[in-house]
Amino acid sequence: MRRPGTAIGAGEPLALTGGADAYRRENALLRELVAAYSHLSALAAQDGGVDGPDSTPDSGTESGVAGVIELVARRTGAAVAVLGPRLEALAADPPDAARRVREAVGAPLATVLEAAADTRRPTAVPGLGPGDAPATVLVAPILVGDGVAAHLVTLTGGGSELGEDLALLLTEHAATICGLLLGRERVVAAAAGRARTHLVEGLLHARDRDAAELDRWARHLGFVRGTPHHVLAARVSGAGPGAVLDTVEQAVHRRLAGAIVAARETEVVAIVPGGPDVARGLAEACLAAVVQCHPAAAGVIGIGGACAEPAELARSYAQARGAVDAAARMGPGPRVVAFDDLGVHRLLFQIPDPARLRAFAAEVLGALEGQPDLLDTLTVWFRCTASPQRTARALEVHPNTVTYRLRRVEELTGLRLDDHRDRLMAQVACEILGVLG
Repeated sequence: MRRPGTAIGAGEPLALTGGADAYRRENALLRELVAAYSHLSALAAQDGGVDGPDSTPDSGTESGVAGVIELVARRTGAAVAVLGPRLEALAADPPDAARRVREAVGAPLATVLEAAADTRRPTAVPGLGPGDAPATVLVAPILVGDGVAAHLVTLTGGGSELGEDLALLLTEHAATICGLLLGRERVVAAAAGRARTHLVEGLLHARDRDAAELDRWARHLGFVRGTPHHVLAARVSGAGPGAVLDTVEQAVHRRLAGAIVAARETEVVAIVPGGPDVARGLAEACLAAVVQCHPAAAGVIGIGGACAEPAELARSYAQARGAVDAAARMGPGPRVVAFDDLGVHRLLFQIPDPARLRAFAAEVLGALEGQPDLLDTLTVWFRCTASPQRTARALEVHPNTVTYRLRRVEELTGLRLDDHRDRLMAQVACEILGVLG
């Protein structure tokens, strides 16, 4: 038998000693191991549920990694779990298997898994726990490509007819099958993700596409015609934009399962079912996740107008990107901007050069430089529909003070606020200064 705590070498023979009865028992166990191997191979070969070579009609349907874990647990009488990179349970049989493994091994569990990952070989940790029959933990790395995606761990307690050597062989083979299944799932998921992204791209840019074709694409993605949707476009700047966009994508999936998401090279786009409050709430939650996970990053999320038909998605997406561009004009810092809230800025931001906007504002209101009280009073007066009383309440001053300040504005700028053209120029200039500073 091998030295405890090491894996079985490829050429190391199993010891079959102890007389005819022992030989027959070892032979039976080897047949059991071969049957288990066959069953595991069947799991890897099938896309869905399978019936193993020795399964019965009522033995249940087994599929994927969960089916592998169930088989190993049944064959070995052990608690079996697949642990992910953060020691999280990806699958377990019985359901508390991962907890029992952690309790048996304790703090060194991470070290044991790292050692198995480094050697790419299965290993055993015997003599765990109190009592006359201490448990043994068998660890096998699950390889997907060139990396270790997870670990298959079994906690044996003497309830299996298989010896430790055979159980370790079974664990190693099961880990290989899990690697095949996980690799296949990743390939399928990647292909599905690419197809989904292509469909979303088609909807976002297909202004001249046939309506029936757009409807088919939208149905594949889960878009419900007649239901209001908004397109969100998230763009980030700073170091590591890829990681920041991943955070946005994950936040969308966590917060709203019905959202249709596509990750692009420089942005994340989400088609969000629901009204404007739903879209804004989702955007603010995504921005909060970015601020929490990436404090140095600057994220902006634009919200397009409502659309209820697939053919309207391109318009909503263009509006969302326009809102993002408008936010960029407003200066650095995370923010959510809805296209519907831009008002006259939709026209102002059609001018590509912000310097031209600033020049206009300076031409109209430049004489108020160094007079913040006058500029603030003029801005609030416009927002209060030119009412001195409402303006006074908003500024917490006397109405006569408002009237005096407005007269000073006219004297310094040469504007006549009772002339509709002068008043329009002054209001546009205030809006420009409010956005651009």
